[in-house]
Amino acid sequence: MKDRNSKNLWTNKYFVALMATIACVLWGSAFPVLKLTYGELQLHGNDTISRVFLAGLRFFLAAILLFSVYRMLFKQSTRIKRSLLRPLFFLGLSQTALQYYFFYNGLAHTEGIKAAILNVFGNLLVVLVAHFIYADDRLNLGKVVGLITGFAGIIIINWQGGGHGFSWNLSFKGEGFMLLSGVASVYGTFQAKKLAKDLNPVLINAYQFFFGSLVLLVLSTPRLTVNSFQATSLFWILLVYSAILSAAAFSIWYTLLRYNKAGEVTLYRFVIPISGTLLSALFLPEESISFIAIFALGLVVLGLIVVNYWGKKEKAIEEV
Repeated sequence: MKDRNSKNLWTNKYFVALMATIACVLWGSAFPVLKLTYGELQLHGNDTISRVFLAGLRFFLAAILLFSVYRMLFKQSTRIKRSLLRPLFFLGLSQTALQYYFFYNGLAHTEGIKAAILNVFGNLLVVLVAHFIYADDRLNLGKVVGLITGFAGIIIINWQGGGHGFSWNLSFKGEGFMLLSGVASVYGTFQAKKLAKDLNPVLINAYQFFFGSLVLLVLSTPRLTVNSFQATSLFWILLVYSAILSAAAFSIWYTLLRYNKAGEVTLYRFVIPISGTLLSALFLPEESISFIAIFALGLVVLGLIVVNYWGKKEKAIEEV
Protein backbone atom coordinates (compact mmCIF):
# COMPACT_ATOMS: atom_id res chain seq x y z
CA MET A 1 0.00 0.00 0.00
CA LYS A 2 2.82 2.35 0.92
CA ASP A 3 4.68 1.61 -2.33
CA ARG A 4 1.48 2.17 -4.31
CA ASN A 5 1.01 5.58 -2.73
CA SER A 6 4.64 6.44 -3.49
CA LYS A 7 4.17 5.39 -7.09
CA ASN A 8 1.04 7.49 -7.46
CA LEU A 9 2.91 10.51 -6.11
CA TRP A 10 6.10 10.04 -8.11
CA THR A 11 4.21 9.47 -11.38
CA ASN A 12 1.97 12.52 -10.97
CA LYS A 13 2.96 14.78 -13.88
CA TYR A 14 2.96 17.95 -11.79
CA PHE A 15 4.98 16.40 -8.98
CA VAL A 16 7.41 14.89 -11.49
CA ALA A 17 7.89 18.30 -13.12
CA LEU A 18 8.45 19.97 -9.74
CA MET A 19 10.93 17.43 -8.39
CA ALA A 20 12.81 17.16 -11.70
CA THR A 21 13.13 20.95 -11.79
CA ILE A 22 14.42 21.07 -8.21
CA ALA A 23 17.04 18.42 -9.00
CA CYS A 24 18.10 20.24 -12.15
CA VAL A 25 18.42 23.62 -10.41
CA LEU A 26 20.62 21.94 -7.79
CA TRP A 27 22.80 20.46 -10.53
CA GLY A 28 22.86 23.82 -12.31
CA SER A 29 24.22 25.48 -9.19
CA ALA A 30 27.23 23.14 -9.33
CA PHE A 31 28.79 25.14 -12.19
CA PRO A 32 29.33 28.42 -10.32
CA VAL A 33 29.97 26.62 -7.02
CA LEU A 34 32.85 24.61 -8.50
CA LYS A 35 34.24 27.65 -10.27
CA LEU A 36 34.20 29.54 -6.97
CA THR A 37 35.86 26.56 -5.26
CA TYR A 38 38.68 26.50 -7.83
CA GLY A 39 39.25 30.20 -7.28
CA GLU A 40 39.19 29.86 -3.48
CA LEU A 41 41.77 27.04 -3.61
CA GLN A 42 43.73 28.81 -6.37
CA LEU A 43 43.77 25.66 -8.47
CA HIS A 44 45.61 26.17 -11.74
CA GLY A 45 44.42 24.80 -15.06
CA ASN A 46 46.96 21.98 -15.11
CA ASP A 47 46.32 20.81 -11.52
CA THR A 48 44.32 17.75 -12.53
CA ILE A 49 45.17 15.69 -9.45
CA SER A 50 43.84 18.27 -6.99
CA ARG A 51 40.55 18.50 -8.88
CA VAL A 52 40.17 14.71 -8.96
CA PHE A 53 40.83 14.60 -5.21
CA LEU A 54 38.29 17.38 -4.68
CA ALA A 55 35.67 15.39 -6.62
CA GLY A 56 36.45 12.26 -4.61
CA LEU A 57 36.18 14.16 -1.34
CA ARG A 58 32.83 15.66 -2.35
CA PHE A 59 31.21 12.37 -3.31
CA PHE A 60 32.67 10.45 -0.38
CA LEU A 61 31.06 13.01 1.92
CA ALA A 62 27.82 12.74 -0.08
CA ALA A 63 27.88 8.94 0.34
CA ILE A 64 28.28 9.22 4.11
CA LEU A 65 25.38 11.67 4.24
CA LEU A 66 23.13 9.35 2.24
CA PHE A 67 23.99 6.23 4.26
CA SER A 68 23.18 8.17 7.44
CA VAL A 69 19.92 9.54 6.04
CA TYR A 70 18.87 6.09 4.86
CA ARG A 71 19.43 4.58 8.29
CA MET A 72 17.54 7.39 10.04
CA LEU A 73 14.60 7.77 7.65
CA PHE A 74 13.98 4.19 6.57
CA LYS A 75 15.21 2.46 9.74
CA GLN A 76 16.74 -0.27 7.59
CA SER A 77 20.15 -1.85 7.19
CA THR A 78 22.37 -0.55 4.41
CA ARG A 79 23.60 -4.07 3.66
CA ILE A 80 22.83 -5.41 0.19
CA LYS A 81 23.13 -8.70 -1.68
CA ARG A 82 26.63 -9.52 -2.88
CA SER A 83 25.28 -9.98 -6.41
CA LEU A 84 24.43 -6.26 -6.49
CA LEU A 85 27.92 -5.05 -5.57
CA ARG A 86 29.33 -5.48 -9.06
CA PRO A 87 26.61 -3.51 -10.93
CA LEU A 88 26.74 -0.83 -8.24
CA PHE A 89 30.51 -0.58 -8.61
CA PHE A 90 30.21 -0.12 -12.37
CA LEU A 91 27.48 2.45 -11.82
CA GLY A 92 29.80 4.36 -9.50
CA LEU A 93 32.67 4.00 -11.97
CA SER A 94 30.58 5.53 -14.76
CA GLN A 95 28.21 7.93 -13.00
CA THR A 96 30.66 9.30 -10.43
CA ALA A 97 34.30 8.48 -11.24
CA LEU A 98 34.35 8.86 -15.03
CA GLN A 99 31.63 11.47 -15.38
CA TYR A 100 33.08 13.78 -12.73
CA TYR A 101 36.70 13.21 -13.71
CA PHE A 102 35.80 14.74 -17.07
CA PHE A 103 33.38 17.27 -15.55
CA TYR A 104 35.75 18.70 -12.93
CA ASN A 105 38.67 18.98 -15.34
CA GLY A 106 36.60 20.14 -18.30
CA LEU A 107 34.99 22.90 -16.22
CA ALA A 108 38.45 24.19 -15.30
CA HIS A 109 39.16 24.87 -18.98
CA THR A 110 35.89 26.44 -20.08
CA GLU A 111 33.40 29.04 -18.88
CA GLY A 112 30.65 28.08 -16.46
CA ILE A 113 27.93 29.39 -18.80
CA LYS A 114 29.28 27.45 -21.77
CA ALA A 115 29.75 24.28 -19.69
CA ALA A 116 26.14 24.51 -18.49
CA ILE A 117 24.92 24.46 -22.09
CA LEU A 118 27.30 21.67 -23.12
CA ASN A 119 25.91 19.58 -20.28
CA VAL A 120 22.83 18.99 -22.47
CA PHE A 121 24.82 16.57 -24.63
CA GLY A 122 24.48 13.61 -22.26
CA ASN A 123 20.75 14.20 -21.94
CA LEU A 124 20.31 14.12 -25.70
CA LEU A 125 22.22 10.85 -25.89
CA VAL A 126 19.96 9.26 -23.26
CA VAL A 127 16.87 10.09 -25.33
CA LEU A 128 18.48 8.55 -28.40
CA VAL A 129 19.69 5.41 -26.63
CA ALA A 130 16.33 4.93 -24.87
CA HIS A 131 14.76 4.51 -28.32
CA PHE A 132 16.83 1.35 -28.88
CA ILE A 133 16.46 -0.07 -25.35
CA TYR A 134 12.82 0.44 -24.38
CA ALA A 135 9.88 -0.44 -26.62
CA ASP A 136 7.68 2.14 -24.87
CA ASP A 137 10.21 4.97 -25.10
CA ARG A 138 10.57 5.39 -28.86
CA LEU A 139 11.44 8.54 -30.73
CA ASN A 140 8.57 10.45 -32.28
CA LEU A 141 8.38 13.64 -34.33
CA GLY A 142 8.31 15.84 -31.24
CA LYS A 143 11.39 14.23 -29.72
CA VAL A 144 13.30 14.36 -33.02
CA VAL A 145 12.59 18.07 -33.46
CA GLY A 146 13.58 18.70 -29.83
CA LEU A 147 16.80 16.74 -30.21
CA ILE A 148 17.77 18.60 -33.37
CA THR A 149 17.10 21.91 -31.62
CA GLY A 150 19.18 20.86 -28.62
CA PHE A 151 22.12 19.75 -30.76
CA ALA A 152 21.90 23.04 -32.63
CA GLY A 153 22.33 24.89 -29.35
CA ILE A 154 25.45 22.84 -28.56
CA ILE A 155 26.92 23.60 -31.99
CA ILE A 156 26.21 27.33 -31.80
CA ILE A 157 27.76 27.80 -28.34
CA ASN A 158 30.99 26.28 -29.70
CA TRP A 159 31.24 28.58 -32.72
CA GLN A 160 32.80 32.00 -32.74
CA GLY A 161 32.98 34.75 -35.32
CA GLY A 162 36.25 36.02 -36.74
CA GLY A 163 37.88 37.72 -39.65
CA HIS A 164 37.55 34.57 -41.72
CA GLY A 165 33.98 33.75 -40.75
CA PHE A 166 32.89 31.27 -38.10
CA SER A 167 35.27 28.73 -36.59
CA TRP A 168 35.14 26.14 -33.82
CA ASN A 169 35.93 27.55 -30.38
CA LEU A 170 36.72 24.49 -28.32
CA SER A 171 39.53 22.46 -26.80
CA PHE A 172 39.74 18.77 -25.96
CA LYS A 173 40.54 19.36 -22.27
CA GLY A 174 37.74 21.90 -21.95
CA GLU A 175 34.70 21.42 -24.17
CA GLY A 176 35.85 17.93 -25.18
CA PHE A 177 35.96 16.76 -21.56
CA MET A 178 32.49 18.24 -20.93
CA LEU A 179 31.10 16.20 -23.84
CA LEU A 180 32.84 13.06 -22.57
CA SER A 181 31.28 13.70 -19.17
CA GLY A 182 27.90 13.52 -20.88
CA VAL A 183 28.80 10.25 -22.60
CA ALA A 184 29.85 8.69 -19.28
CA SER A 185 26.51 9.63 -17.71
CA VAL A 186 24.45 7.69 -20.27
CA TYR A 187 25.32 4.23 -18.93
CA GLY A 188 24.61 5.39 -15.40
CA THR A 189 21.10 6.58 -16.26
CA PHE A 190 19.95 3.20 -17.56
CA GLN A 191 21.86 1.16 -14.98
CA ALA A 192 20.28 3.20 -12.18
CA LYS A 193 16.79 2.60 -13.58
CA LYS A 194 17.50 -1.15 -13.75
CA LEU A 195 18.83 -1.31 -10.19
CA ALA A 196 15.90 0.73 -8.87
CA LYS A 197 13.67 -2.32 -9.38
CA ASP A 198 15.45 -4.08 -6.48
CA LEU A 199 16.92 -1.27 -4.36
CA ASN A 200 15.78 1.99 -2.85
CA PRO A 201 17.08 4.88 -5.02
CA VAL A 202 18.68 6.54 -1.98
CA LEU A 203 20.70 3.40 -1.26
CA ILE A 204 21.68 3.05 -4.92
CA ASN A 205 22.91 6.61 -4.86
CA ALA A 206 24.88 6.11 -1.64
CA TYR A 207 26.71 3.06 -2.98
CA GLN A 208 27.49 4.53 -6.38
CA PHE A 209 28.87 7.68 -4.70
CA PHE A 210 30.91 5.52 -2.32
CA PHE A 211 32.46 3.30 -5.00
CA GLY A 212 33.01 6.18 -7.43
CA SER A 213 34.59 8.40 -4.79
CA LEU A 214 36.96 5.61 -3.73
CA VAL A 215 38.20 5.30 -7.31
CA LEU A 216 38.80 9.06 -7.50
CA LEU A 217 40.53 9.18 -4.11
CA VAL A 218 42.74 6.16 -4.82
CA LEU A 219 43.86 7.70 -8.10
CA SER A 220 44.57 11.15 -6.65
CA THR A 221 45.60 10.93 -2.98
CA PRO A 222 49.06 9.33 -3.47
CA ARG A 223 49.97 12.06 -5.97
CA LEU A 224 48.90 15.08 -3.89
CA THR A 225 51.61 17.49 -2.81
CA VAL A 226 51.91 19.21 0.58
CA ASN A 227 50.72 22.54 -0.84
CA SER A 228 47.88 21.16 -2.98
CA PHE A 229 45.17 22.57 -0.78
CA GLN A 230 45.02 25.78 1.23
CA ALA A 231 41.55 25.17 2.70
CA THR A 232 39.55 28.18 3.88
CA SER A 233 36.22 28.56 5.64
CA LEU A 234 34.51 29.38 2.34
CA PHE A 235 36.02 26.26 0.78
CA TRP A 236 34.46 24.02 3.44
CA ILE A 237 31.09 25.72 3.00
CA LEU A 238 31.24 25.19 -0.77
CA LEU A 239 32.36 21.58 -0.34
CA VAL A 240 29.55 20.71 2.09
CA TYR A 241 27.00 22.38 -0.19
CA SER A 242 28.35 20.42 -3.18
CA ALA A 243 27.98 17.16 -1.27
CA ILE A 244 24.43 18.01 -0.15
CA LEU A 245 23.30 19.05 -3.62
CA SER A 246 24.66 15.81 -5.09
CA ALA A 247 22.99 13.67 -2.45
CA ALA A 248 19.64 15.42 -2.89
CA ALA A 249 19.64 15.78 -6.68
CA PHE A 250 20.70 12.22 -7.49
CA SER A 251 18.29 10.71 -4.95
CA ILE A 252 15.39 12.67 -6.44
CA TRP A 253 16.48 11.72 -9.94
CA TYR A 254 16.84 8.00 -9.26
CA THR A 255 13.42 7.96 -7.60
CA LEU A 256 11.92 9.58 -10.71
CA LEU A 257 13.67 6.99 -12.88
CA ARG A 258 12.24 4.22 -10.74
CA TYR A 259 8.64 5.14 -11.51
CA ASN A 260 8.87 6.84 -14.93
CA LYS A 261 10.30 6.33 -18.40
CA ALA A 262 14.00 7.13 -18.66
CA GLY A 263 13.65 9.20 -21.82
CA GLU A 264 10.80 11.36 -20.52
CA VAL A 265 12.43 12.05 -17.14
CA THR A 266 15.81 12.87 -18.65
CA LEU A 267 14.29 15.50 -20.91
CA TYR A 268 13.73 17.71 -17.87
CA ARG A 269 17.50 17.99 -17.54
CA PHE A 270 17.33 20.75 -20.12
CA VAL A 271 16.56 22.88 -17.05
CA ILE A 272 20.20 22.41 -15.95
CA PRO A 273 21.71 24.73 -18.58
CA ILE A 274 19.08 27.38 -17.83
CA SER A 275 19.83 27.45 -14.10
CA GLY A 276 23.56 26.89 -14.65
CA THR A 277 23.78 29.81 -17.08
CA LEU A 278 21.81 32.22 -14.91
CA LEU A 279 23.59 31.26 -11.68
CA SER A 280 27.02 31.46 -13.33
CA ALA A 281 26.27 34.95 -14.64
CA LEU A 282 24.98 35.94 -11.19
CA PHE A 283 27.78 34.60 -8.99
CA LEU A 284 30.85 34.65 -11.28
CA PRO A 285 32.06 38.26 -11.80
CA GLU A 286 34.21 37.30 -14.79
CA GLU A 287 31.30 35.82 -16.74
CA SER A 288 28.40 37.46 -18.55
CA ILE A 289 25.72 36.17 -20.87
CA SER A 290 26.59 36.96 -24.50
CA PHE A 291 24.18 37.09 -27.42
CA ILE A 292 25.50 33.73 -28.67
CA ALA A 293 24.94 32.19 -25.24
CA ILE A 294 21.39 33.56 -25.10
CA PHE A 295 20.66 32.21 -28.57
CA ALA A 296 22.12 28.78 -27.79
CA LEU A 297 20.30 28.67 -24.46
CA GLY A 298 17.08 29.67 -26.24
CA LEU A 299 17.42 26.68 -28.56
CA VAL A 300 17.92 24.39 -25.57
CA VAL A 301 14.81 25.77 -23.87
CA LEU A 302 12.85 25.45 -27.11
CA GLY A 303 14.01 21.85 -27.38
CA LEU A 304 12.66 21.18 -23.88
CA ILE A 305 9.26 22.67 -24.75
CA VAL A 306 8.98 20.85 -28.07
CA VAL A 307 9.99 17.45 -26.73
CA ASN A 308 7.77 17.60 -23.65
CA TYR A 309 4.63 19.08 -25.13
CA TRP A 310 4.61 18.40 -28.85
CA GLY A 311 5.90 14.87 -28.36
CA LYS A 312 3.29 14.03 -25.70
CA LYS A 313 0.50 15.61 -27.75
CA GLU A 314 1.45 13.49 -30.75
CA LYS A 315 1.44 10.34 -28.63
CA ALA A 316 -2.03 11.16 -27.29
CA ILE A 317 -3.35 11.63 -30.84
CA GLU A 318 -1.90 8.28 -31.90
CA GLU A 319 -3.58 6.50 -28.97
CA VAL A 320 -6.97 7.97 -29.93
